[in-house]
Amino acid sequence: MQISDAEWVVMNLIWSSSPIEAAEVIDQIAADNGWSAATVKTMLHRLVRKGALATEQNGKKYVYTPAVRRDACVRQASRSFLDRVFGGEATPALIHFVKTAKLSDKDVKEIRAMLDKKTNRNEGEQG
Repeated sequence: MQISDAEWVVMNLIWSSSPIEAAEVIDQIAADNGWSAATVKTMLHRLVRKGALATEQNGKKYVYTPAVRRDACVRQASRSFLDRVFGGEATPALIHFVKTAKLSDKDVKEIRAMLDKKTNRNEGEQG
């Protein structure tokens, strides 16, 4: 499932605040993004059609909950980005981000530990 940049704004709010009424979604993101209420409603409907959101009518109000997990969407979007921008190659992407991102000492330690763990796991597979 492909989620647009604008739809990510909606999904991030719903992942963090569900269940949430359409009016609350509009109140929380429309003005900050320069969107009309109709624009937000259109995105909500589009996300329901895509299967990313579930909706339930409660009287005159519509309540939205995520129908997909955030980590699954992040994984798909990351794969799509990696394919489009870096030809599917992880190494150039990682090098680019390490070179250009502002990383704290904690971030560097975390990345180093992750790479060390990955290296140890790969060595165990070869041995």
